[in-house]
Amino acid sequence: MKWTQVTHTGLVRPNNEDAFLIEPALGLFAVADGMGGHRAGEVASHQAMDRLQLYFRQPDLGDPGESLVAAMEAVNTSILAAAEANRAWQGMGTTLTACLVRGSDLWVGHIGDSRAYLLRGTEIEQLTEDHTWVLELVKNGQLTNEEARCHPRRNMLVRALGTAATAQVDLRHTGLMGGDRVLLCTDGLSNQVTSTEISAILAGAPDMEAGVGQLLGRALEQGGLDNITIVLLEAE
Repeated sequence: MKWTQVTHTGLVRPNNEDAFLIEPALGLFAVADGMGGHRAGEVASHQAMDRLQLYFRQPDLGDPGESLVAAMEAVNTSILAAAEANRAWQGMGTTLTACLVRGSDLWVGHIGDSRAYLLRGTEIEQLTEDHTWVLELVKNGQLTNEEARCHPRRNMLVRALGTAATAQVDLRHTGLMGGDRVLLCTDGLSNQVTSTEISAILAGAPDMEAGVGQLLGRALEQGGLDNITIVLLEAE
């Protein structure tokens, strides 16, 4: 497995509340986008990475998918406890999209509106579903996909870690083939660059590092309205 990553504050936000995790020895990769005032979003996203990593350093975890869900539930409990102990952090939360690679198997655990994509050849598939208010309206037929992309409340989450006593985690399992790429990103990329553009940019780049740099550049060209974090993996 090869990988590369980048994170950027963007052109509007004063600080970067995104975080990422690269743990190839554990087969564990993740991105998170924090939320909350007084830099609490930054606290939540980094705490998510720390707690996730700690969970997978335990021995004999058993089923990978069940372990990934349990790890994200532990992150949720940890963030709630930290917010309860510190008044300045109350109301903080974070998205979390994490993938676990075991040989040719991939598990993706997800909550919020960060994303995971699978790129195979010239095809791109979104492996996660955004947990946003506008997507609920799209599913109910009240908005089109294009209207949702431009909606002023498109970033309003209906699920995140640290916002409820129980975390509702989505789990996806799929197989990997040699040359497959998995892209994890926060919405600073996906809100500015379409999946079609993502696929075209990565297909035309000379290598993974250049591709990730070009994706970042495209998001900044489109305004850089939010923090941008990208993790790209390639199966060998």
